[in-house]
Amino acid sequence: MEEQEQRLIHPELKALVADASRALARLDGARLKELALSCQALNRDLPSLGADLRGEMARQSREAAADMAVFARVLDATRANLGVMERLRAMRTGQLEYSEQQARGGAGADATVPCQAAESAEDGHGDH
Repeated sequence: MEEQEQRLIHPELKALVADASRALARLDGARLKELALSCQALNRDLPSLGADLRGEMARQSREAAADMAVFARVLDATRANLGVMERLRAMRTGQLEYSEQQARGGAGADATVPCQAAESAEDGHGDH
């Protein structure tokens, strides 16, 4: 009975990560905030859990490790995409200006990195 109550309070970690991935895919910010609060509560309550429940959480952590790693990569990509969207919005509204050096592709011209990466990829596929 106690284990069932704990599952209601602290769902399987793997299920929590899957739910977070779905919320991120839907760009459901409200659900992501709820899940973040659940994770905070879980971390806060962990020291007070009994040995059996700590062992259960350790098992869940091992089982969810791969899913959490994928989720972390998706979060990183999402942050990078958000940064690009914010820069495009700033450029469109005239809030962002490039220095002449950046416009020419000089040092600090991080806007040219995707083009350089694409060129490198082009070199490797043999269409030349």
